[in-house]
Amino acid sequence: MVRKQHKAIIAATLICLCLPVTSPAGKSVERALPGFRTNTARRSIDLQELQGSLTGAGKDDWITALTRPAFVSANSARAWLAPQEPVISVRIGIRAKAYPLQILMWHEIVNDRIGRTPVAVTFCPRNYSAIVFDRRVNGTELSFGVSGFQRDSNLVMYDRQTESLWQQITGEAIVGNMLGSTLKSIPAQIISFEQFRSTYARGRVLSRRTGYRRDYGRNRYFAYDNVRGRPLFYRGPTDGRLRPMEKVVTVSIRGVHKAYPYRITQRARVINDEIGKEPIAVFHVAGAVSALDRKEIAESRNVGSTGVFRREIDGWALTFRYFNGRIYDEQTESVWNIAGKAVSGRLRGRELTPVAHGDFFSFAWFAFRPETQIYRPAGG
Repeated sequence: MVRKQHKAIIAATLICLCLPVTSPAGKSVERALPGFRTNTARRSIDLQELQGSLTGAGKDDWITALTRPAFVSANSARAWLAPQEPVISVRIGIRAKAYPLQILMWHEIVNDRIGRTPVAVTFCPRNYSAIVFDRRVNGTELSFGVSGFQRDSNLVMYDRQTESLWQQITGEAIVGNMLGSTLKSIPAQIISFEQFRSTYARGRVLSRRTGYRRDYGRNRYFAYDNVRGRPLFYRGPTDGRLRPMEKVVTVSIRGVHKAYPYRITQRARVINDEIGKEPIAVFHVAGAVSALDRKEIAESRNVGSTGVFRREIDGWALTFRYFNGRIYDEQTESVWNIAGKAVSGRLRGRELTPVAHGDFFSFAWFAFRPETQIYRPAGG
C-alpha cells in the first residue's frame, strides 16, 4: 500500500523529482547553478548536495513565490476555506494573518508585511515545515523566491537581491554573498481556519486571487502524511529513535533543540516542560486536518493543532492541564485556547508569549539538527 502511495505521489509531482546537480569535467563550479548570479565561491556546502528539477524548472518556475499577496476577511474566506483546513497563523502586534496551506502548497513562499514587519511565510510540503521569517538582514530587506533546488528534501530559497541560497528549515544562507547570515524566525503555528477565525475576529486571510491558476484545495502529495511511509527524495541517514515520517513538534531555545513526538503530544494534549531553564508549555488539541493526506485537503484526517508558549504570566509560572476538552491552568483554573489566550477565568484576556516552533516529519528535522533531544514523559 505504501509503495502504491509513493508511486502516486511521484506521478502527481514530476516537477519536484530531483537529481543531483553536477559539474561537467573541466567546467567551473559556477556552471552548476544555471540561471543564477550567485557567488558560489562563498559556500558552506558541497554544491553536489543541491538537487535540481528533472524537468529543468528553475527559480520561481511553476512553483512561484508570491510577492504581492492579496487578503480577504475571515468571513469572506468561508466561501472556499473549510473550517478544519490548516492555516499558518501569524500575529504581530494587533495584526493577525492566516496563510492557508492549500495555497502555500503551490507557492511555498509568500513575501508579505505584517504591520511594519516584512515577513517571508514559507512551507515545504516534503517536510511539513511551516516557518515564518523576518526578511530583514543587517538592515537590508530581502525578497525571497523558490530556487528550484532542494537539499535533503528541504526547500532551498534564494534572495532576489544577492541570489544567495538559503536553507528553509534552518534559515541559514548556505551559498552566496549572504553566507554566515541567519534569518530570524517569527513565532507562528498551524491551526484550523475555524480556530483562527474564532480567535482573531479581524484577522485577514491570504486570498486565492494570486494571479496564478493552481488547483487550490487539492493535495499534490496524496497519502504522503503516513507514519509508515518513506520520505520523498531523501537519501540521507535516518535517526533510529523515531520513524522517519513520524511528526514532531520541535523547539529550539539557546542552542538546545528538543522534539516532542506527535504520538505523545496527541495523547497528552498538554506538556509542561523546561528547555534551558525556560518554562514552556506544548499544546496539541483537535482542530486542523493534514494538508498531505487525502486528495482533497478538506477531507483529510484530523491531526490537530499545536502551539508552544512560555508558561509564565507576570513572572508567575503556570502549570497547565487538559480536562474535558479544555486547557486550563492549575493556579487560577482559567481556560486557554490553542492560540495561548485565556478565554475565561481570572486571567481572561491575558495571553501567553508564543515560542517559535515547528511541526515537521522527523527525518527532515534530524537531517539538520541530529543533536536534538527527544521528549519522553516521566516514567517512560
